[in-house]
Amino acid sequence: MMGFPLFPEVASTIAKSVDRLYFFLIGITVFFSVLIFVSILYFAVKYRRKPGRTAEQVSEGLGLEIAWTVVPFLITIVIFTWGSSLYIANSRVPDQAMDIYVVGRQWMWKIQHPSGRREINELHVPVGQAVKLTLASQDVIHSFFIPAFRVKQDVVPGRYVTMWFQPTRAGEYHLFCAEYCGTSHSAMIGRVVAMEPEDFQKWLGGVTEETPALAGERLFSDFNCVNCHATGARQRCPQLGGLYGTDVQLEGGAHVKFDEAYVRESIINPNAKIVKGYPPVMPTYRGQISEEQILDLIAYIRSLTPEKGQ
Repeated sequence: MMGFPLFPEVASTIAKSVDRLYFFLIGITVFFSVLIFVSILYFAVKYRRKPGRTAEQVSEGLGLEIAWTVVPFLITIVIFTWGSSLYIANSRVPDQAMDIYVVGRQWMWKIQHPSGRREINELHVPVGQAVKLTLASQDVIHSFFIPAFRVKQDVVPGRYVTMWFQPTRAGEYHLFCAEYCGTSHSAMIGRVVAMEPEDFQKWLGGVTEETPALAGERLFSDFNCVNCHATGARQRCPQLGGLYGTDVQLEGGAHVKFDEAYVRESIINPNAKIVKGYPPVMPTYRGQISEEQILDLIAYIRSLTPEKGQ
Protein backbone atom coordinates (compact mmCIF):
# COMPACT_ATOMS: atom_id res chain seq x y z
CA MET A 1 0.00 0.00 0.00
CA MET A 2 1.48 3.33 -1.06
CA GLY A 3 1.71 6.07 1.50
CA PHE A 4 0.59 9.63 0.98
CA PRO A 5 3.41 11.99 2.02
CA LEU A 6 2.32 15.27 3.54
CA PHE A 7 5.59 16.98 2.64
CA PRO A 8 8.21 16.52 -0.11
CA GLU A 9 11.51 14.89 0.65
CA VAL A 10 14.23 16.95 2.30
CA ALA A 11 17.05 16.97 -0.24
CA SER A 12 18.94 20.28 -0.03
CA THR A 13 20.96 22.20 2.53
CA ILE A 14 18.27 24.84 3.06
CA ALA A 15 15.25 22.51 3.09
CA LYS A 16 15.29 21.76 6.83
CA SER A 17 15.59 25.45 7.70
CA VAL A 18 12.60 26.30 5.51
CA ASP A 19 10.60 23.46 7.09
CA ARG A 20 11.37 24.70 10.61
CA LEU A 21 9.98 28.13 9.80
CA TYR A 22 6.97 26.58 8.09
CA PHE A 23 6.20 24.35 11.08
CA PHE A 24 6.60 27.34 13.38
CA LEU A 25 4.01 29.26 11.34
CA ILE A 26 1.67 26.27 11.43
CA GLY A 27 2.14 25.97 15.19
CA ILE A 28 1.41 29.68 15.76
CA THR A 29 -1.67 29.45 13.54
CA VAL A 30 -3.02 26.35 15.28
CA PHE A 31 -2.34 27.73 18.77
CA PHE A 32 -4.16 31.01 18.24
CA SER A 33 -6.98 29.37 16.27
CA VAL A 34 -7.63 26.99 19.18
CA LEU A 35 -7.21 29.80 21.74
CA ILE A 36 -9.70 32.04 19.96
CA PHE A 37 -12.21 29.22 19.43
CA VAL A 38 -12.03 28.07 23.06
CA SER A 39 -12.28 31.67 24.31
CA ILE A 40 -15.36 32.34 22.18
CA LEU A 41 -17.00 29.12 23.37
CA TYR A 42 -16.14 29.81 27.02
CA PHE A 43 -17.44 33.39 27.03
CA ALA A 44 -20.52 32.46 25.04
CA VAL A 45 -21.47 29.92 27.72
CA LYS A 46 -20.33 31.88 30.78
CA TYR A 47 -21.94 35.16 29.80
CA ARG A 48 -24.98 33.87 27.98
CA ARG A 49 -28.19 35.77 28.46
CA LYS A 50 -30.00 34.93 31.72
CA PRO A 51 -33.06 36.39 33.43
CA GLY A 52 -32.06 39.34 35.57
CA ARG A 53 -28.54 39.69 34.08
CA THR A 54 -27.64 43.07 32.56
CA ALA A 55 -24.62 43.68 30.36
CA GLU A 56 -22.04 46.09 31.74
CA GLN A 57 -19.82 48.39 29.69
CA VAL A 58 -16.12 47.88 30.42
CA SER A 59 -14.25 51.15 29.90
CA GLU A 60 -10.66 50.21 30.77
CA GLY A 61 -8.39 47.23 30.39
CA LEU A 62 -4.87 48.56 30.03
CA GLY A 63 -3.15 45.23 30.75
CA LEU A 64 -5.27 43.42 28.16
CA GLU A 65 -4.66 46.10 25.53
CA ILE A 66 -0.90 45.97 26.11
CA ALA A 67 -0.94 42.18 25.90
CA TRP A 68 -2.81 41.97 22.61
CA THR A 69 -0.54 44.63 21.12
CA VAL A 70 2.88 43.52 22.38
CA VAL A 71 2.47 39.73 21.96
CA PRO A 72 1.48 39.85 18.23
CA PHE A 73 4.21 42.45 17.63
CA LEU A 74 6.90 40.22 19.13
CA ILE A 75 5.63 37.20 17.17
CA THR A 76 5.70 39.12 13.88
CA ILE A 77 9.24 40.37 14.65
CA VAL A 78 10.36 36.78 15.18
CA ILE A 79 8.72 35.69 11.91
CA PHE A 80 10.20 38.65 10.01
CA THR A 81 13.71 38.12 11.38
CA TRP A 82 13.61 34.38 10.79
CA GLY A 83 12.21 34.70 7.27
CA SER A 84 14.61 37.50 6.33
CA SER A 85 17.65 35.52 7.47
CA LEU A 86 16.54 32.57 5.35
CA TYR A 87 15.92 34.83 2.35
CA ILE A 88 19.34 36.48 2.66
CA ALA A 89 21.10 33.12 3.09
CA ASN A 90 19.37 31.75 0.01
CA SER A 91 20.13 34.82 -2.09
CA ARG A 92 23.90 34.74 -1.54
CA VAL A 93 25.33 32.41 -4.13
CA PRO A 94 28.54 30.64 -3.01
CA ASP A 95 31.64 31.67 -4.95
CA GLN A 96 32.39 28.14 -6.16
CA ALA A 97 28.86 27.38 -7.35
CA MET A 98 28.44 25.55 -10.65
CA ASP A 99 26.85 27.73 -13.36
CA ILE A 100 23.91 26.33 -15.33
CA TYR A 101 21.72 28.29 -17.76
CA VAL A 102 17.94 27.76 -17.90
CA VAL A 103 15.47 29.19 -20.42
CA GLY A 104 11.75 28.79 -19.85
CA ARG A 105 9.33 28.83 -22.76
CA GLN A 106 5.85 27.53 -23.44
CA TRP A 107 5.93 24.81 -22.30
CA MET A 108 9.34 23.45 -21.43
CA TRP A 109 12.56 24.15 -19.55
CA LYS A 110 15.67 24.24 -21.75
CA ILE A 111 18.83 23.71 -19.72
CA GLN A 112 22.47 24.05 -20.71
CA HIS A 113 25.58 23.05 -18.76
CA PRO A 114 28.95 24.84 -19.15
CA SER A 115 30.34 21.74 -20.85
CA GLY A 116 27.74 22.07 -23.61
CA ARG A 117 25.46 19.27 -22.40
CA ARG A 118 21.84 20.26 -23.03
CA GLU A 119 18.64 19.01 -21.45
CA ILE A 120 14.91 19.59 -21.82
CA ASN A 121 12.71 19.30 -18.71
CA GLU A 122 15.54 17.50 -16.91
CA LEU A 123 18.32 18.85 -14.73
CA HIS A 124 21.23 16.67 -13.65
CA VAL A 125 23.28 18.00 -10.73
CA PRO A 126 25.96 16.58 -8.41
CA VAL A 127 25.31 15.93 -4.72
CA GLY A 128 27.26 18.18 -2.36
CA GLN A 129 27.95 20.85 -4.99
CA ALA A 130 26.34 24.30 -4.91
CA VAL A 131 24.54 24.95 -8.20
CA LYS A 132 23.72 28.42 -9.50
CA LEU A 133 20.96 28.71 -12.09
CA THR A 134 20.74 31.76 -14.34
CA LEU A 135 17.17 31.81 -15.62
CA ALA A 136 15.45 33.67 -18.45
CA SER A 137 12.05 33.45 -20.13
CA GLN A 138 11.50 33.42 -23.88
CA ASP A 139 7.83 34.41 -23.69
CA VAL A 140 5.74 34.75 -20.50
CA ILE A 141 6.25 34.55 -16.74
CA HIS A 142 7.25 31.08 -15.53
CA SER A 143 8.32 29.84 -12.10
CA PHE A 144 11.08 27.28 -11.54
CA PHE A 145 10.05 25.14 -8.55
CA ILE A 146 11.81 22.15 -6.96
CA PRO A 147 9.74 21.15 -3.90
CA ALA A 148 12.31 18.72 -2.47
CA PHE A 149 14.93 21.50 -2.45
CA ARG A 150 12.44 24.10 -1.11
CA VAL A 151 13.46 26.59 -3.81
CA LYS A 152 11.24 28.49 -6.24
CA GLN A 153 12.03 31.43 -8.49
CA ASP A 154 9.78 33.39 -10.84
CA VAL A 155 11.29 33.81 -14.32
CA VAL A 156 10.26 37.12 -15.88
CA PRO A 157 10.62 38.03 -19.58
CA GLY A 158 13.21 40.68 -20.30
CA ARG A 159 15.48 40.07 -17.33
CA TYR A 160 17.76 37.50 -15.74
CA VAL A 161 17.18 36.02 -12.31
CA THR A 162 19.34 33.63 -10.34
CA MET A 163 18.74 30.96 -7.74
CA TRP A 164 20.96 28.38 -6.11
CA PHE A 165 20.75 25.17 -4.14
CA GLN A 166 22.99 22.38 -2.91
CA PRO A 167 21.60 18.84 -3.12
CA THR A 168 22.27 16.58 -0.15
CA ARG A 169 20.77 13.28 -1.34
CA ALA A 170 21.02 11.39 -4.59
CA GLY A 171 17.69 10.71 -6.25
CA GLU A 172 15.06 12.00 -8.66
CA TYR A 173 12.87 14.94 -7.67
CA HIS A 174 9.93 16.76 -9.22
CA LEU A 175 10.42 19.95 -11.21
CA PHE A 176 7.41 22.18 -11.85
CA CYS A 177 6.45 25.47 -13.38
CA ALA A 178 4.56 27.09 -10.50
CA GLU A 179 3.17 30.06 -12.45
CA TYR A 180 0.21 29.68 -14.81
CA CYS A 181 1.75 30.22 -18.24
CA GLY A 182 -0.89 29.16 -20.75
CA THR A 183 -3.02 26.26 -21.89
CA SER A 184 -0.38 23.56 -21.36
CA HIS A 185 0.95 24.94 -18.08
CA SER A 186 0.17 21.64 -16.31
CA ALA A 187 2.40 19.80 -18.79
CA MET A 188 5.44 21.97 -18.01
CA ILE A 189 6.93 19.47 -15.61
CA GLY A 190 10.21 17.63 -15.39
CA ARG A 191 12.67 16.10 -12.98
CA VAL A 192 15.89 16.95 -11.19
CA VAL A 193 18.38 14.10 -10.97
CA ALA A 194 20.85 14.48 -8.11
CA MET A 195 23.84 12.20 -8.67
CA GLU A 196 26.97 11.27 -6.82
CA PRO A 197 29.88 13.41 -8.12
CA GLU A 198 31.58 10.50 -9.90
CA ASP A 199 28.35 9.46 -11.62
CA PHE A 200 27.63 13.06 -12.58
CA GLN A 201 31.04 13.46 -14.23
CA LYS A 202 30.46 10.27 -16.21
CA TRP A 203 27.04 11.52 -17.31
CA LEU A 204 28.45 14.94 -18.18
CA GLY A 205 31.16 13.45 -20.34
CA GLY A 206 28.86 10.99 -22.05
CA VAL A 207 27.95 13.38 -24.88
CA THR A 208 30.25 15.81 -26.67
CA GLU A 209 28.44 19.00 -27.63
CA GLU A 210 29.45 22.54 -28.46
CA THR A 211 30.06 24.49 -25.27
CA PRO A 212 28.16 27.77 -24.71
CA ALA A 213 31.45 29.70 -24.99
CA LEU A 214 32.22 28.17 -28.40
CA ALA A 215 28.67 28.75 -29.59
CA GLY A 216 28.96 32.34 -28.37
CA GLU A 217 32.23 32.82 -30.23
CA ARG A 218 30.55 31.67 -33.43
CA LEU A 219 27.63 34.03 -32.85
CA PHE A 220 30.05 36.86 -32.08
CA SER A 221 31.44 36.38 -35.57
CA ASP A 222 28.08 35.73 -37.29
CA PHE A 223 26.60 38.97 -35.94
CA ASN A 224 29.78 40.87 -36.91
CA CYS A 225 30.41 41.99 -33.33
CA VAL A 226 34.11 41.67 -34.00
CA ASN A 227 33.96 44.58 -36.47
CA CYS A 228 33.50 47.10 -33.66
CA HIS A 229 34.91 45.34 -30.58
CA ALA A 230 38.18 44.21 -32.16
CA THR A 231 41.43 45.99 -31.37
CA GLY A 232 43.08 48.26 -33.89
CA ALA A 233 41.74 50.85 -36.33
CA ARG A 234 38.29 49.24 -36.51
CA GLN A 235 37.63 49.54 -32.79
CA ARG A 236 34.59 51.73 -32.09
CA CYS A 237 33.30 49.92 -28.97
CA PRO A 238 34.95 48.78 -25.71
CA GLN A 239 37.23 45.77 -25.70
CA LEU A 240 35.45 42.98 -23.84
CA GLY A 241 38.41 40.96 -22.57
CA GLY A 242 38.54 41.00 -18.78
CA LEU A 243 35.53 43.32 -18.41
CA TYR A 244 33.11 40.74 -17.03
CA GLY A 245 32.49 41.26 -13.32
CA THR A 246 34.05 44.72 -13.24
CA ASP A 247 32.48 48.18 -12.87
CA VAL A 248 32.11 50.17 -16.08
CA GLN A 249 31.89 53.97 -16.13
CA LEU A 250 29.06 55.39 -18.22
CA GLU A 251 28.47 58.72 -19.87
CA GLY A 252 27.37 61.11 -17.16
CA GLY A 253 29.60 59.60 -14.49
CA ALA A 254 27.46 56.67 -13.33
CA HIS A 255 28.86 53.15 -12.95
CA VAL A 256 27.31 49.79 -13.76
CA LYS A 257 28.49 46.26 -13.13
CA PHE A 258 29.42 44.35 -16.27
CA ASP A 259 27.31 41.21 -15.68
CA GLU A 260 24.67 39.09 -17.39
CA ALA A 261 21.96 41.72 -17.08
CA TYR A 262 24.17 44.48 -18.49
CA VAL A 263 25.30 42.37 -21.46
CA ARG A 264 21.72 41.40 -22.27
CA GLU A 265 20.51 44.99 -22.06
CA SER A 266 23.38 46.13 -24.28
CA ILE A 267 22.39 43.60 -26.94
CA ILE A 268 18.65 44.33 -26.85
CA ASN A 269 18.72 48.04 -25.98
CA PRO A 270 22.27 49.25 -26.64
CA ASN A 271 21.54 52.95 -26.09
CA ALA A 272 20.26 52.41 -22.54
CA LYS A 273 23.74 52.66 -21.00
CA ILE A 274 26.60 54.15 -23.05
CA VAL A 275 30.16 53.49 -21.94
CA LYS A 276 32.14 56.68 -21.39
CA GLY A 277 34.37 57.60 -24.30
CA TYR A 278 32.53 55.60 -26.96
CA PRO A 279 29.83 56.73 -29.43
CA PRO A 280 26.34 55.08 -29.38
CA VAL A 281 26.86 53.18 -32.63
CA MET A 282 25.81 49.66 -31.63
CA PRO A 283 22.59 48.50 -33.37
CA THR A 284 19.86 46.66 -31.52
CA TYR A 285 19.46 42.92 -31.99
CA ARG A 286 15.94 42.79 -30.57
CA GLY A 287 13.96 40.16 -32.48
CA GLN A 288 17.08 38.80 -34.16
CA ILE A 289 18.50 36.77 -31.31
CA SER A 290 17.00 34.29 -28.85
CA GLU A 291 17.53 34.12 -25.10
CA GLU A 292 19.60 30.98 -25.55
CA GLN A 293 21.88 32.73 -28.03
CA ILE A 294 22.29 35.67 -25.65
CA LEU A 295 23.35 33.27 -22.91
CA ASP A 296 25.90 31.74 -25.32
CA LEU A 297 27.30 35.19 -26.05
CA ILE A 298 27.52 35.91 -22.33
CA ALA A 299 29.42 32.65 -21.80
CA TYR A 300 31.86 33.66 -24.54
CA ILE A 301 32.37 37.16 -23.14
CA ARG A 302 32.97 35.69 -19.68
CA SER A 303 35.70 33.49 -21.14
CA LEU A 304 37.60 36.45 -22.63
CA THR A 305 40.72 37.67 -20.89
CA PRO A 306 42.60 40.96 -21.44
CA GLU A 307 45.20 39.04 -23.45
CA LYS A 308 42.52 37.81 -25.89
CA GLY A 309 41.34 41.30 -26.69
CA GLN A 310 37.88 41.87 -28.17
